Amino acid sequence: MSRIIKAGIIQLSNKVGADRPCEEHRKGMIEAHLPYIEKAAKMGVQVLCFQEVFTGPYFCPSQDKKWYGLAEKIPEGPTTQLMCELAKKHRMVIVVPIYEEHMTGVYYNTAAVIDADGKYLGKYRKQHIPQVAGFWEKFFFKPGNGGYPVFDTMAGKIGVYICYDRHFPEGARALGLNGAEIVFNPSATVAGLSQYLWEIEQPAHAVANGYFVGAINRVGTEAPWNIGEFYGSSYFVSPRGKILAQASKDKDELLVADLNLDEVREVRDTWQFYRDRRPETYSTLTEI
Repeated sequence: MSRIIKAGIIQLSNKVGADRPCEEHRKGMIEAHLPYIEKAAKMGVQVLCFQEVFTGPYFCPSQDKKWYGLAEKIPEGPTTQLMCELAKKHRMVIVVPIYEEHMTGVYYNTAAVIDADGKYLGKYRKQHIPQVAGFWEKFFFKPGNGGYPVFDTMAGKIGVYICYDRHFPEGARALGLNGAEIVFNPSATVAGLSQYLWEIEQPAHAVANGYFVGAINRVGTEAPWNIGEFYGSSYFVSPRGKILAQASKDKDELLVADLNLDEVREVRDTWQFYRDRRPETYSTLTEI
């Protein structure tokens, strides 16, 4: 019997003006996501992921301390607790990318992973933090310190790799070695910068590591920063590198695809990359 999982990803535009308080952003973006969560449940989605820091705008073009107010505790914070309730209600695994407050003054770009019974399983903290014009992320996020965990959920073995992480093959491989069958990459990326890489890197990770990838990007432009247009184009890609389903470039959208997890074994039995890798020859990678 095939292990077919119905997976969903949500791409949305920002719904609240940047001049508004952080709590209004959190409330507004959660309210905007709720109909899509309900729609996913009615469609039988078993695992669902949102975009990077989904409770607010992509605020990193600024270096404004105001946005520290968007951070919240995981799992004690209100967003994680609400998503635990919704996961249990809908019997749906939910990956929740939010701004995490570890302690006052220490903040991470994080995704909480919640199982289909509403149990909080753990979190992934974004490891690679960019610091370039328009993406001043080191002002807001400390680099992750939790490695590359894989969560054994009711919808399969789930890993997370957030936005800029996707440019680094080492962590993508670590997720595969840790047993990932599906890796979600919630992102906030604009046209003119990395769009030409969008459909190259993650299919390559999927092929090299023999797992499915769900790539999520937001849509629209966000004033007052206007660093470019978030081009959506969220998609699912198979372990063979084939894009199975893709969203539009400019519309709020729930994208759903059936993922046959048996394909992970089929591909890895064909392409023996894990058998043939030579880690004893790679030591200089951590020395340079």
